[in-house]
Amino acid sequence: MGVTTITGLVLAAGGGRRFGGPKALARLHGSPLAQRAVALMREGGCEDIYIVLGAQASRVVETVDLGDAVVVDNPDWESGIGSSLRAGLAALPPAAAAAVVVLVDQPLIGAEAIRRVIQAHLTGAAIAVATYGGQFGHPVLLSRPTWAGVAQLAQGDTGARAYLRTHPEQVIEVACDETGSPADVDTPDDLAALQQKH
Repeated sequence: MGVTTITGLVLAAGGGRRFGGPKALARLHGSPLAQRAVALMREGGCEDIYIVLGAQASRVVETVDLGDAVVVDNPDWESGIGSSLRAGLAALPPAAAAAVVVLVDQPLIGAEAIRRVIQAHLTGAAIAVATYGGQFGHPVLLSRPTWAGVAQLAQGDTGARAYLRTHPEQVIEVACDETGSPADVDTPDDLAALQQKH
């Protein structure tokens, strides 16, 4: 992998309690969600990509084509997304000046949203957050100076949002309404609905 300053970080460690299994393994139109997320990062311009796995991690690695994405193991995945974000940020290489974070269970986010938050960072944003209908969503770009603070507040089922709330002056909102959908896949019915719509 080449040296890059902006790294993709996919959070995909959850066990999918409501879904009935790890959503990283779920398939939309034949492609595992973990594979789709890595491809999204690549298309959006992230040269180096890290993916945080936890539940059934070995099965994901064995059955999903993750390309040259670096796998980060989160043994504490059951504690919630906060531990995955902390593990992911801690694993990123020194060359990474910023991380673009996406969730594996939002498969309809578009590559253009990745490009837009990267562009916002390149023009000075410490944190760039995609918005849909004025609401915060993903991707979220976090510049390296924010990582320690983000990690400190990322606990339980809270990821970067606690830091964003307490440091609004660092946050640039990036409208991404027409670039894709932030729809979550939380249940098999959610996935079935996306299969039919898209």
